[in-house]
Amino acid sequence: MATEPLPERAAPRRERLDPGVFRLPVERIREGYYSDVYFNRTVDVLRSDQRHPHVLMQVFQKQDSVIGGMDEAIAIIKLCSEDFSQLQVRALYDGDPVKPWETALTIEGDYSLFARLETVYLGVLSRRTKVATNVRRVVDAARGKQIIFFPARHDHHLVQTGDGYAAYVSGAIGVSTDAQASWWGGKGVGTVPHALIAAYNGDTSRAAEKYAEYIDPSVNLVVLVDFENDCVRTSLEVARRLGQRLWGVRLDTSETLVDVSVQKVMGDFDPRGVTPQLCQLVRGALDREGFTHVRIVASGGFNVEKIERFEREGVPVDAYGVGSAFFKGSYDFTADVVMVEGRPCAKVGRRYRPNPRLELVS
Repeated sequence: MATEPLPERAAPRRERLDPGVFRLPVERIREGYYSDVYFNRTVDVLRSDQRHPHVLMQVFQKQDSVIGGMDEAIAIIKLCSEDFSQLQVRALYDGDPVKPWETALTIEGDYSLFARLETVYLGVLSRRTKVATNVRRVVDAARGKQIIFFPARHDHHLVQTGDGYAAYVSGAIGVSTDAQASWWGGKGVGTVPHALIAAYNGDTSRAAEKYAEYIDPSVNLVVLVDFENDCVRTSLEVARRLGQRLWGVRLDTSETLVDVSVQKVMGDFDPRGVTPQLCQLVRGALDREGFTHVRIVASGGFNVEKIERFEREGVPVDAYGVGSAFFKGSYDFTADVVMVEGRPCAKVGRRYRPNPRLELVS
């Protein structure tokens, strides 16, 4: 599916993470446990034939995207190659925009020293770049409003750390688990959940009060207010009970339901889920009672298109929570040997594409 080019933007940081951050299973990767088996057999052939071709490996993908996973890929090459000191690596940075076919990474040296690693570093780049690109598109759509990264429940827990970092370098303000925040030393953020409200017999304001009583007071207190499908009434109850302690309310109405307050104004719009009309009703009710400090967080089915619509219409939302939309699409990386012994040598249709943006990895 074609996508609009991403706006040019400077990388958020020009320092690379220390390879130790990633806690890689070095021996397993080095022995080829995670590699496509033909790469392992390639190494076996080269070693048996005592052949050590000096190659330039070039890595690219085919869409306008934002690089994610580069520091992780570099860590794989540094820690899991046979001898990194004999290799020369040049690369873009996490968070850098990259064009279709633009070279994102090169590895130069004895091919037998790093041949096993291709499957692993390409997989890392493909996964993290998908997340980083989707986050950047959502961040741009939100026009500076906060984006909270909520996709942890939609995938295996072992991908959380790298996905969280990919979101961070692309502009997400908050992530929902400590694992997602661990590579940059942050902490997960969250709201008073539906389950805690249920534990207090469906009394949202009571659950929020207990949450405020026992949770670190420095935590921004955000309360889900759709438990009874009446976000206006519940928001006011919570605000009255918590006052200035309440940072925000989160609207998360199911896309199969129509909130009680919206039912009174139904007309020429789709009333289901979190709608512009619902946000406006909640904002108006809070403001009328003097709770202008209370922010509105909107979640539930939000993606680039829905956020763009809300922003075009000036909907009073202060932050968006986004989940599974961050995993849409694919950004597949390819690696090609394009030079051998300093001479062009690539399969038909591929060629060396030097990129002055690449920086030498020390």
